[in-house]
Amino acid sequence: MRIAMVSEHASPLAAPGGVDAGGQNVYVARLTEELARRGHDVTVYTRRDSLDLPDRVPLPGGAHVEHVPAGPAETVPKDGLFPHMPTFGAHLARAWSAERPDVVHAHFWMSGMAAQIGAGPLGIPLVQTFHALGTVKRRHQGEKDTSPPERVGIERQTGRTCARVLATCTDEVVELGELGVPPSQVSVVPCGVDTARFTPAADTGRTPPRQYRHRLLACGRLVPRKGYDQAVRALEQIPDTELLIAGGPPADDIPADPEARRLLKLAARVGVAERVRLLGAVDPHDMPALLRSADVVLCTPVYEPFGIVPLEAMACGVPVLATDVGGHRDSVADRVTGRLVTPQDPGAIADAARELLADEALRRRYGDAGRARVLQHYTWARVADGVEQVYGLTRADHELSLSGEVA
Repeated sequence: MRIAMVSEHASPLAAPGGVDAGGQNVYVARLTEELARRGHDVTVYTRRDSLDLPDRVPLPGGAHVEHVPAGPAETVPKDGLFPHMPTFGAHLARAWSAERPDVVHAHFWMSGMAAQIGAGPLGIPLVQTFHALGTVKRRHQGEKDTSPPERVGIERQTGRTCARVLATCTDEVVELGELGVPPSQVSVVPCGVDTARFTPAADTGRTPPRQYRHRLLACGRLVPRKGYDQAVRALEQIPDTELLIAGGPPADDIPADPEARRLLKLAARVGVAERVRLLGAVDPHDMPALLRSADVVLCTPVYEPFGIVPLEAMACGVPVLATDVGGHRDSVADRVTGRLVTPQDPGAIADAARELLADEALRRRYGDAGRARVLQHYTWARVADGVEQVYGLTRADHELSLSGEVA
């Protein structure tokens, strides 16, 4: 099958952890790699953000990344890319006129917009994964939401008119229903994790030396919605414990980062500054070892469309303490692989953390159960199985509709 992936701001070549580089980058990269290994012809279309980038770059397994000229060839915050999507879509239309894909899979709402421009006139079926919905972001961020005002309307239009929406969690199906997308048009396939890389077994990765009896670890983009401030506030009630936060700019640039400064000021104000360490961007090679070095991995966002960090932690056999939001409700089994707590409640985080830290046997049991859960539901092979089924269903429905038009 010839598959076109569209991921306008999240290149599979980017290192996760930056402001606009996170789970979507990992999802597109790993899914593409797995599909290519199965013999599919996969091309990922992402925006050119540097003049130094080649037009096409090979990926492991035989897929390729194509850099699309749309807007300036420099880094642009994703919320500033909207005006360049018509140019992006026009490029796709030209490319697909010359070499038509069997199915297009768009990632994020702006990719959906560009993909419809490219695929619509050619009659190519479009599968849409939003990864995050503007309605949810607006609900939680209010006036701080920097998304273009057109976002929700385009998401509504894309969701209703594409061939199928591929959601990553059951919570998203409800949100899509509020946009008028019927559940019958939505398939749920979760994100995955590399279980050969993220394992309970020790490796050669580097980890910071432990300075207190217990270690809590939080990972991801250094942005307010990730809720690291809630973890810092909770730490005040968790004695003899350090909190490491991995993600954001390189370590040398942490002092200049606005969110880092906010968190460090908060830590000083609540009296835990000496127990909070911001690591900045961590070498991907070191991430499994860093996760294993923690007694508990914290995932405390205000909202989370899916969340890959819980899967990585569970794959490493480490219990997860997560907020009861979004994709966490699917991936983290409360009191089986970890704990789910009310969002924006430092007291609840502290209570659950103290319970876990006080019982090593409980942590080990949760960790073992987490690894088993990941192997059963969240390997990239299982994810690719589900995505292939969605593609097959989409193509069959499309061919059926064409035969009906001919009849």
